[in-house]
Amino acid sequence: MAKKKVLTVVKIQIEAGKASPAPPVGTALGPHGIAIMDFVKAYNAKTEAQAGTVVPTEITIYEDRTFDFILKTPPTAVLIREKAGLAKAADNPGAEVAGSINEADLEEIAKIKMPDLNANDLEAAKLQVRGTARSMGITVD
Repeated sequence: MAKKKVLTVVKIQIEAGKASPAPPVGTALGPHGIAIMDFVKAYNAKTEAQAGTVVPTEITIYEDRTFDFILKTPPTAVLIREKAGLAKAADNPGAEVAGSINEADLEEIAKIKMPDLNANDLEAAKLQVRGTARSMGITVD
């Protein structure tokens, strides 16, 4: 079987199970001529178990107007806010503290994010997550 030629790769973040042909999905995929409803149905079916979480998706669109997509792990900031019980991070990180998470939460987030991080081990992943928390004005106890 001949390899399909890739036309483009589109990256979007959509709430799990709630994709619709409206923006951002329609505006991101429409210009490439793929069947938007086919993507929406496939995405919603794959992500229904993660409902309520933002899931980054990498959609590979081929020249014959077919597509494949890969689901990534939720953004680190979303996971941190969830663990801290916050709706949003600090307006002025560094000068103000919005909340805190404990070391166990930090490790759990690092384990979830491990496949998408460029870290060699769990300790390096924890450092990356800790840096994201610091930039959000969230302390790690």
